[in-house]
Amino acid sequence: MRSAPTILHLDMDAFYASAEQAAKPSLRGKAVVVGGLGPRGVVATASYEARRFGVHSAMPTAQARRLAPHAAYLTPRFTLYRDVSNQVMGLLRALSPLVEPLSLDEAFVDLEAGGAAFDSASAREVGERLRADIRRVTGLSGSVGLAVSKMLAKIGSERAKPDGLVLIEPGTERELLAPLPVRVLPGVGPATGDHLRRAGITTVDEIAEAGQDELVRLLGRAHGTGLYAMALALDERPVVSEREGKSVSVEDTYDLDIHDRVRVRGEVARLAERCTRRLREAGRSGRTVVLKVRRYDFSTLTRSETLRGPTDDPAVVREAAARLLEGVDTTGGVRLLGVGVSGLADYTQEDLFAQAAGERAAAEAEAAAEADEQATPGPAAEAVEPVAPAAPEERRWPAGHDVVHAVHGPGWVQGSGVGRVTVRFETPTSAPGRVRTFRTDDPELSLSAPLPLVEEDGGAGRG
Repeated sequence: MRSAPTILHLDMDAFYASAEQAAKPSLRGKAVVVGGLGPRGVVATASYEARRFGVHSAMPTAQARRLAPHAAYLTPRFTLYRDVSNQVMGLLRALSPLVEPLSLDEAFVDLEAGGAAFDSASAREVGERLRADIRRVTGLSGSVGLAVSKMLAKIGSERAKPDGLVLIEPGTERELLAPLPVRVLPGVGPATGDHLRRAGITTVDEIAEAGQDELVRLLGRAHGTGLYAMALALDERPVVSEREGKSVSVEDTYDLDIHDRVRVRGEVARLAERCTRRLREAGRSGRTVVLKVRRYDFSTLTRSETLRGPTDDPAVVREAAARLLEGVDTTGGVRLLGVGVSGLADYTQEDLFAQAAGERAAAEAEAAAEADEQATPGPAAEAVEPVAPAAPEERRWPAGHDVVHAVHGPGWVQGSGVGRVTVRFETPTSAPGRVRTFRTDDPELSLSAPLPLVEEDGGAGRG
């Protein structure tokens, strides 16, 4: 254990919802809920204004609507969140080579490894400067915890929320931990917490009093020994730079179960395209394709196929996912589908499956061309009635997503339905804008990329 509080934990405040409020002037200071909006949707993040009504992450969206019916409900914009996250992680890497991202909005930093801090005073100065830099660069707020270990730094950032900094001085850790509930310790989830509660252990101090032998008896040697050490504020886990993701995956939950096998195939193909797009954005490739299917009865099946080498080719992933789907019975209906790629690498190997598929397609096309050339219509050949083209699929307008109108400029979708889409025209740097409604097929209206949350000169841009 180190002697100075030079491990920093940063947690952005209500990240997705705060980013949406920064992007939409009309929502600042109001309840905002980000997540799935369908009957089976789940809350990803709720703004602090929405939390006052009891809304929290992982809550069914339907329940959130009952608690906060007047909140703004938006679908996530991960392109924006990743862009902001990259800006924040860049600030952290400027402090130290040892940065351990846990998610888009959370990370540990070893300040000592970068020479940024060596005692309580210098650590506090770095933490306050980081918070100011985050607000200057992104317009958002983050909470910072500083301590001698990762566990304590994370507890510090939780106590600092929202928009604060807590430094836990060396020597005060046991006193701080003693009255806290056991769930505050890493590795204590609902099941372990209930098991401890049944044994009469509800606080960290009671874990320490129970002793290592009793915890080993209750939880097993590995878990019991580790938990006892944590209760004594002993955490030797190092900050690990750039934790490598083990897989890239995407999935969708459907409002109504899908029974049409053709549509299921189409959804799997679409998910494969999205998955490989994420792979390429991350500069990665993978060799194992994974298909996830949750059926009507909530049973979840996973199937995987390992390729000859790493790939980021959409056709290869799509074909592998389709082959995996053939072995899954979906006749009762499907409520969730997912496609992932694991066994990640930083390079792509020429894939023999794709090459063979390309050669087959070329050969088939050549044969078809030759057949057309040799075919001559007879005098009694019947005229074939042309097939009418399918009606174009209605464009989707996800709530909260960015749009641009040829006349009115940039804005965002407030809602859509019954052939209409309602748009509020405003930007991160403007005043609250006006609302207009259009047909969903209006040719002058289109989806667009997110705008930066702050002006390029670093101004907060709160207009």
